[in-house]
Amino acid sequence: MAVIELRDVAFRQPNGVVALDGVSLDIDKGEVIAIVGGNGAGKTTLLKHLNGLLKPSSGTVRVFGKDTREQSVAELSRRVGLVFQNSDHQLFSETAEAEVLFGLRNFGFSEDEAAKRTDEVFRYFGLEHLRKRAPLTLSGGEKKRLCIAAVTAWNPDVLVLDEPTVGQDYPSKLRILETIRRLMEAEKTVIVVSHDLEFLWPLWARTVVMIAGKVVRDGDPEEVYSDSDLLESAGLRQPQLVTISKMLGRSPSFRNVSDAVHWLERREP
Repeated sequence: MAVIELRDVAFRQPNGVVALDGVSLDIDKGEVIAIVGGNGAGKTTLLKHLNGLLKPSSGTVRVFGKDTREQSVAELSRRVGLVFQNSDHQLFSETAEAEVLFGLRNFGFSEDEAAKRTDEVFRYFGLEHLRKRAPLTLSGGEKKRLCIAAVTAWNPDVLVLDEPTVGQDYPSKLRILETIRRLMEAEKTVIVVSHDLEFLWPLWARTVVMIAGKVVRDGDPEEVYSDSDLLESAGLRQPQLVTISKMLGRSPSFRNVSDAVHWLERREP
């Protein structure tokens, strides 16, 4: 069942630039989808249509069967949690703790439940020592983790992550991957926009490639990431494990480093 439906969506910026041009997509319940493309491809503009921050100039966007033009941002945000690419556009509270509590209280959680969920996300994302810090004094990576923590705390049906790995070290990237996998197990829908194809590859997610406001490919990750010409035209680099697999004549491509090591160990000298 499609929880998000876009039909021939176009969006024109106030300066006349067409940021989306005839985009049609169906995103199903429990699906993980990666949206990739270079700067100016329209990825962030597309994401902002999913919780009503932007309304289409033409075409329709439906979220859980309802046209986004007929719903407020607050109504949509309860079900579609968006983590912005620029954390400074999302953070506003006096402390990191207050940042997480704000959304929970705004969506009607009791004080006890809000406190419990706040404790859980601070512990999970390794932010406990930053609870009383002002969000805007945190590092870029800490800000991003706080934004993800604040949104996942209220457990939206759809989590939308815009460039979640910016400023993150390797352990933090693994935490985000694990968060996405947990949401998959809970049959949540996750949409990830990222230039970091090395991060996306282990998710093995359906991949949508955008160029100049258009969807130019929507398919299986093996098919998409094996097409080096397509990736180059979109300003992207092929994941290293895919490149190595092709060099070794291995098909399908290695899913992760362990997969590659085990395959190499089984080869005869």
